[in-house]
Amino acid sequence: MWVYEKRLQYPINIKNPNAALAKVIISQYGGPHGELGASLRYLSQRFSMPYPELKAILTDIGTEELAHLEMVSTIVYQLTRNLTPEQIKEAGFDSYFIDHTTGIYPVDANGVPFNAATFSVSGDCLADLHEDLAADGAIL
Repeated sequence: MWVYEKRLQYPINIKNPNAALAKVIISQYGGPHGELGASLRYLSQRFSMPYPELKAILTDIGTEELAHLEMVSTIVYQLTRNLTPEQIKEAGFDSYFIDHTTGIYPVDANGVPFNAATFSVSGDCLADLHEDLAADGAIL
């Protein structure tokens, strides 16, 4: 069990819209190395972990990744609110905007929707932990 505090871990207050930057940052939301995949990876792998202490750590990490997901979505939303049609088109954000407007939808920077195939849950705790290490070592 955990307690949700209705505030961001770090305050985000972006004043100027920037669709081009939002298009890149949204990959941290729903891209192959994004926070959605990270949270699902840890929260799914915890069930087959035979060691209670490590199961608890995977749960803690997974919920922390959800907090990161919330921050990234806040950044993308603040970067896309109040955009003019010209700014949307100029940044190449129009294909996203047509379907989602300023809603936050899990896609990568190319607009490809999130796919759970980007992470592994094998049921083998050593293989899963190696996959976690590799995924967290990914640099964008």
